[in-house]
Amino acid sequence: MSRHLRTRAALAAAALAATTVAALSVGPALADPPPPDDPRLWVNPESSTLEHVAELGLVGDARADAVALAAVPTATWFTGGTPVEIKQDVKDVVVHAHAADEIPVLVAYNLPFRDCAQYSAGGATSPAEYEAWIDGFAQGIGNKQAVVILEPDGLGIIPWYTTFEGTQEWCQPEEADPETAADERFAMLGDAVDTLGELPGTRVYLDAGHSGWLNVGDNTDRLLKAGIERADGFFLNASNYQYTVNSEAYGRWISSCLALVTKVGGALGDCGNQYWNGGPATDWQGAAMTPYAEWSSGPVDEVPLDRNTQGIDSRYAAALGDVEPSVPFVVDTSRNGQGPWDPSTSPNSYSDPEDWCNPPERGLGERPTLDVGDPLVAGYLWIKVPGESDGQCFRGTGGPLDPERGIVDPPAGEWFVEQADELIDLAVPAL
Repeated sequence: MSRHLRTRAALAAAALAATTVAALSVGPALADPPPPDDPRLWVNPESSTLEHVAELGLVGDARADAVALAAVPTATWFTGGTPVEIKQDVKDVVVHAHAADEIPVLVAYNLPFRDCAQYSAGGATSPAEYEAWIDGFAQGIGNKQAVVILEPDGLGIIPWYTTFEGTQEWCQPEEADPETAADERFAMLGDAVDTLGELPGTRVYLDAGHSGWLNVGDNTDRLLKAGIERADGFFLNASNYQYTVNSEAYGRWISSCLALVTKVGGALGDCGNQYWNGGPATDWQGAAMTPYAEWSSGPVDEVPLDRNTQGIDSRYAAALGDVEPSVPFVVDTSRNGQGPWDPSTSPNSYSDPEDWCNPPERGLGERPTLDVGDPLVAGYLWIKVPGESDGQCFRGTGGPLDPERGIVDPPAGEWFVEQADELIDLAVPAL
């Protein structure tokens, strides 16, 4: 047993002895885990959530919340290190998951210009360094089973990128070469897909943002440039809050757009998207779809147009004919039980509400599983570690307080006691 596992075992024993934890049904889970919702997904006994318990000395309700969250299968993030270090770190996780006959979810998060030098800045310093890091990552997995979430925001935020529609994006770091940065990003992700895809037990998914962000055609174009045809699929809603049903609709449209472009010969601009949803079934009446309500299909007199999928669904059905969309996707459901925060409901007004950054009154979503019962939905995963801060959110003010909460938010990746409490209290379904 490694030093870290011995530490976790001691922590588990201490947690079990604590009266505030023992009163919870999840209290004994740290000593003798019950089967999770999907017995094939691994619960990491060395999770960062339990590290926060030990490092912060959490007690009482805060400790109980963290212990409850730690009992649910959640992704393990890898954000740096040398090739030798990452090989050993990944191997440590994969070997222990294999011994439990379960599948770990691993997040590779180390691209150069990661997060465009924002809250989660960092990453490798060159394409060569990143390639060596991915090689070490793959060697750590070896012939064991794993699900790899490849670079959250890696395709949503690309340095010096111009979309297929001709829009120059905002991420323009001075250190990156405007002539080569975007092509290097696609090449690095494509190489990573190939390296990880050669492993016999690994499923690798590429970033496709979320339903409140890039339009379907733009996302499809990026996925194709990054090698989606050689990957196992794409992932949605990582670290975000979009409703699961909306993510599923959006994922089907991306998969349909991929089929339209690669199998039918259609153009990216022909792909229906969430920012205008007209189609045959709505007599080509359309609207931008709201992210603040769950979307569904049905007559317009029953389902308002701004949340009605029928137009786009019928548009793809007509364009594809007998061709079926086939590229699957997974959805991060770690914090989307209440859907996204609508800043217009706040009594405050912000120049930049940062609605993605520690929004108030959100809840846990569907529990992780690889058995959703839909051929295109490969699983619900907890990719973001619920309870860890998105960053110090100033919402267009000078800080240091988060004006919506009236407190100083912890830095990105640190434990956020108040948010963990909200996520559990407002979980859908209940935890």
